[in-house]
Amino acid sequence: MAIDGADTAAGAPVSPAVAALIRTGVQRILEAPPEWTQELEDSVLRGAGMSAIADDPVLLDMAMQTNAANLTRWAASNLEAPGERVAVVDTAEASVFVRDLVRRGLDTGALDSFRTAQNVAWRLWLGVCFDLTDDPRLLRELLEVTSASITTFIDDTVAVLAEQIDAARAGLAGDTHAERRAAVALILEGAPLSETRARLGYRLDGPQLAAVISGGPHVSAERLEAVCEAIMTASQIPERLTVLAGPSQLWVWFPAHAVDVESAPTIDDEVAVALGAPGSGREGFRRSHFQALVAHRMLIRGGGRRRLARYDDLRLLDAMTDDEDRIEDFLSATLGRLRTADPDLAECLRVWFAERCNASAVAARLYTHRNTVVRRISRAQELLPVPLETNAIAVAAALELHHWRVANTPGGGP
Repeated sequence: MAIDGADTAAGAPVSPAVAALIRTGVQRILEAPPEWTQELEDSVLRGAGMSAIADDPVLLDMAMQTNAANLTRWAASNLEAPGERVAVVDTAEASVFVRDLVRRGLDTGALDSFRTAQNVAWRLWLGVCFDLTDDPRLLRELLEVTSASITTFIDDTVAVLAEQIDAARAGLAGDTHAERRAAVALILEGAPLSETRARLGYRLDGPQLAAVISGGPHVSAERLEAVCEAIMTASQIPERLTVLAGPSQLWVWFPAHAVDVESAPTIDDEVAVALGAPGSGREGFRRSHFQALVAHRMLIRGGGRRRLARYDDLRLLDAMTDDEDRIEDFLSATLGRLRTADPDLAECLRVWFAERCNASAVAARLYTHRNTVVRRISRAQELLPVPLETNAIAVAAALELHHWRVANTPGGGP
């Protein structure tokens, strides 16, 4: 579907002088500085309901791409035909994005984000316009024409997406993934158990272990399902509950206290697995899931090659602040030059803490000689800004945090 037309958005012809001003202005938009792009991206997440995708890197990236494409389309169209109505063209990517938004329970209310982005774009555009001319007559026409153009384009865009959302909701009415997601949402929100058990086809009593399994933008849902099957086979688990949470993300629950991920042959550099702590019953179902989301967020934020995270290994980090500036200050003040030194030094000291300061145990765990361990620990301590004997607890916590955030870990393993 496309909405187009040869008329101007305001319904009146644009004077040649204002047409020239629009072309000059939109050229600046097409060459916008990074801070403009960041401000527009931030505005998308301020839209109603859009915070629900903030922790899904694939959907979040698709939202940002859609926003950037709309801005570019409006600017490019006005560069060619100033003031004329800008056509809204469907794309396959937009259809996939809308379908996944609907699967996550979002409706047309999510389109408020376009209005929020419109307000930010208009404010930025005003600054451009006032730089273009100080002639009151030309400035008035410029603002009237472009205001109508932007408003009409956003109205048309929202209308097209609203139709797509309604169509997707109708198409997913019988979708088992959508039904399961809705039932799971009720459980996670604390709805009575009797209202959801039949719709899930999964027992909520007994042991519960949640996982978030995700991949990059080119990893299919079928590939992630294969990972689930491989984990079940390796763990000898006969069933699971799976919800498609995004184009490349699954929420999974296993009726078990533990799973064997390391032996699953389909785990590779493109697939990440985050596990909550084991629990029991409905409350264990909920708690383990939220823990798996925390582990997944830390795994993705780490930016390294680690593909597996267990919440049990991350409890300390979860208890620490989410304020990135405070975290950076803590790491710098606690680890100092050790942060940027040979990564083997920090890892050796971290394992030394984990092995209760037993150099022989560290050597066995790291497959190296005890003398090497002793030298590395000594060198690591020299790089610390505060002596280890007066700051051991903070250093141990900082090393654990550094371990999960560093881009290149020794061996690149989980």
